[in-house]
Amino acid sequence: MSMFVDQARIHIEAGRGGDGCVSFHREKYVAAGGPDGGDGGKGGNIVFVADDHDSSLISFRYKRKYVAENGQNGAAKRCTGKSAPDLVIKVPRGTVIREAETNRVMADISGDEPVILAKGGRGGKGNQHFATSTRQVPRFAKPGYEGEKFDVILELKLLADVGLVGFPNVGKSTLISVVSAAKPKIANYHFTTLEPVLGVVKFDDERSFVMADIPGLIEGAAAGAGLGHAFLRHVERCRLIVHVLDVSGCEDRDPIEDFEKINKELHDFSEDLSQCPQIVAANKSDIASEEQIERLRSYITEKGMPFFVISAAAAQGTKPLIDEIAKTLETLPPVKRFEAEAVPEPLPEDSKRFEIVVDENGVYQVDAPFMEPIMRTINPDDWSSLQYFERVLRSSGIIDKLEQMGAKEGVTVSINGYEFDYVD
Repeated sequence: MSMFVDQARIHIEAGRGGDGCVSFHREKYVAAGGPDGGDGGKGGNIVFVADDHDSSLISFRYKRKYVAENGQNGAAKRCTGKSAPDLVIKVPRGTVIREAETNRVMADISGDEPVILAKGGRGGKGNQHFATSTRQVPRFAKPGYEGEKFDVILELKLLADVGLVGFPNVGKSTLISVVSAAKPKIANYHFTTLEPVLGVVKFDDERSFVMADIPGLIEGAAAGAGLGHAFLRHVERCRLIVHVLDVSGCEDRDPIEDFEKINKELHDFSEDLSQCPQIVAANKSDIASEEQIERLRSYITEKGMPFFVISAAAAQGTKPLIDEIAKTLETLPPVKRFEAEAVPEPLPEDSKRFEIVVDENGVYQVDAPFMEPIMRTINPDDWSSLQYFERVLRSSGIIDKLEQMGAKEGVTVSINGYEFDYVD
């Protein structure tokens, strides 16, 4: 049996930009040709696209890390490094991607356009950019920038216009097999449908809609019992719910009680879902008494819902039901799309945060994540590069803090593992 997976967690990492090059023009008879180090290439993006040939996230259970290639480094003669290709990840249409840490929606892969979820890092500038009238021999270049990286949760929410809901074994699979070309497995035991079945229902020459037979719902589903959440996650997008009830009560169930229980589960899971329009289909009417049918009819019509008597197995009454579904869908808004949520803005003071502790050897250990990319640009043999480093230490407040903590000339300071002697 194929395994249906509708949720997976993966790590995505865009490529790093290539480093800029330190190089000087060397040519016979040309004195002091000047810096000609080229820029690094851009790192590859992570791109998601919808794939209509896949209906499960099963492949993401076995491969969980997706890393794009890095950009190439710059070269001499002003040659820019080659940019890395994008890494394209195919997911079933209807996959919603959330950032694992914050749970914000990053993208809804329901359309045809590719979506960039992690941007590749920019390439570093070569030393050709750093020549000035006072600094004619720049011996440093910028390293490439890191690409974006995220842990993300992929969640498949089917793109169906109509969701069939009902307790196991009420005849949902039979109904979808009769009205569409879908061929679900049908048998007389509970939970026959362990994965959603999508069927396209054509109601005239040019128009059709998508109907989903969702795994049977049981009491307590909203709290995660049985196949609960797997069921509810997929009905979330539906524009219309067709509630299938076994009017014959052949399994010693009361259809009115079933109706109430399932609507309670829908309400407990989502307020929006409970407001979704419903059509009720009283199935197995061929083995029900007139009295059973009339009792259910008066109960449902009192609630103001359309009521249809059908026998899916005998294909009776299904055409009026399909006509009503088609007519209702024309009045409803399109399938719900999940809007991407904005990235929360970091607080300005957070971006330059650092901590300083003195270890047992008297070394001042500075933990400053924001200094990481700057440290990689520093060339200790180049005076102008060191001047720039000192300016950054002053403007960020690190030197002031060292002075407050009593740092004297000659003590060792370590910033992110880079050690130097403190000069007052």
